[in-house]
Amino acid sequence: MKNEKQGEMKYIVLVGDGMGDYPLPELEGKTPLEAANTPNMDRIAACRIGLANTIPEGLEPGSDTANLSLMGYDPAVYHTGRGPFEAASMGISLGKDAVAFRMNLVTLNRKSESEIIMVSNSAGGIATEEAEILVKDLKEEMVAPGVRLYPGVAYRHLLVWDDGPEDAATIPPHDVQDQNMTEYLNPGGKDGIVTLIRRSWPLLEKHPINLSREERGLLPGNSIWLWGQGKALNVPLFKERYGLSGGVISAVDLLKGIGVYAGLKIIDVEGATGYLDTNYSGKATEALNALNELDFMFVHVEAPDEASHEGSISNKIQAIEAFDEKVVGTVLLGMERFDNYRVLVAADHFTPISIKTHSTDPTLFAWAGKEDLAAGRVGGGFTERFAKESGIHYRKGYELLPDFLGQSQ
Repeated sequence: MKNEKQGEMKYIVLVGDGMGDYPLPELEGKTPLEAANTPNMDRIAACRIGLANTIPEGLEPGSDTANLSLMGYDPAVYHTGRGPFEAASMGISLGKDAVAFRMNLVTLNRKSESEIIMVSNSAGGIATEEAEILVKDLKEEMVAPGVRLYPGVAYRHLLVWDDGPEDAATIPPHDVQDQNMTEYLNPGGKDGIVTLIRRSWPLLEKHPINLSREERGLLPGNSIWLWGQGKALNVPLFKERYGLSGGVISAVDLLKGIGVYAGLKIIDVEGATGYLDTNYSGKATEALNALNELDFMFVHVEAPDEASHEGSISNKIQAIEAFDEKVVGTVLLGMERFDNYRVLVAADHFTPISIKTHSTDPTLFAWAGKEDLAAGRVGGGFTERFAKESGIHYRKGYELLPDFLGQSQ
């Protein structure tokens, strides 16, 4: 439980999803973080920087496991799949035998039955308004016993399947960009999952939304993709665990769902899209406002990860710089009104441009308190190299947050 000193403190965690990366020849051997202008994160890193293993050995590298770690929960104990978290965010209660699947709208290039290429895991960044219509029409077309579809945000949706194949070997679509998926999509395979995927094709291929997108030179959402499945889980409440009231800001249902399970307040921000055009400043401002009443805020920005999956170096640098200026910079200025505070900035995991997907590398973080920042320290910057050279390394990533909160055992 918190003591009086902790009650006076305000804590904020700022996550730039997938910021970590490898050196790139296009950047003369620098990573995007090294190439980007990040004075605010550099200021924090001058006080304390290090590495954390947010992906436990044996688990798939993803935002579900990584952000559970950053919130102080051991994914090896509290993770069944990302589907249940997304269901929680949508207010969908899962029955005892229900299995929740993340359902992406993706773009497949079905050249032939022997060549089906995963072109885009996000249907070319399809807008929520278009995606909602596609999912609504799919709900009517793909009626099956015990199967229910729910529209989400942009390309991210949900399928709930009573007694569904919880242990099926599904594949995150961002792991197989530009790859031939013919073998995986063999008709009748994967415990009925492929059957459902293929059932979406006739409607989506000829849907007016997709025909219009193609006419405008955009990629169509011409297939669903099921993955990240799991059943309802039992997560201890954040306040019971740490004695602090808290909230979550994110454009992503997954992060909101983790917050719901943890009993954190979910704060929606107008214009939060999960893409490069997200409302960075609005997220920071709403987090600061929430801290007038709450002790702890967790702010998540998806944009660097999306740029990484696209393989766009310029977009990733732009997203990192916007995160630093409009989120971290706004927060550092706004936190000064509190008597005492700590700020932690982190990449939840690496999403290297060279592989366009997540990796299991230890990720980087930095944190500082009000007094640390007032000292005006100068360091090497918020980069992968300086994090490694610091010698600070949390082998169990979920132990980082208790230290940040001053509650380590």
